[in-house]
Amino acid sequence: MDITIHASFLPHDDPEASLAFYRDTLGFEVRNDVGSGTMRWITVGPAGQPDTSIVLHPPAADPGVTDEERRTITEMMAKGTYGIIVLATKDLDATFERLQSGDAEVVQEPTEQPYGVRDCAFRDPAGNLIRINELR
Repeated sequence: MDITIHASFLPHDDPEASLAFYRDTLGFEVRNDVGSGTMRWITVGPAGQPDTSIVLHPPAADPGVTDEERRTITEMMAKGTYGIIVLATKDLDATFERLQSGDAEVVQEPTEQPYGVRDCAFRDPAGNLIRINELR
């Protein structure tokens, strides 16, 4: 069986702020931008990896989500406990410096974890946790 990860979804509550973060701060390509106002689905991904994408989406747009679930999602996004993604880079220190200088919210500076990974963490404008592992 040959399966790859094609797209992951992260919520946004401000498409322009999320677009600026993923495009300008992380340097991702914008592959699609559909919708208008706050109801936009924005597909981004790392340059040179056209088969891997992140879809930034309005979390309350799903018609199957109840009002109570919408409130819970909004509360979790505000706390930064709803969406998480793990990225990887060969040069963690340079990546950390670039993100920190771009005003990204630092959650954790580069740290050697007891489980064998060196990583750092940031939050995007919607509060999603972005962990970045160092490739060794």
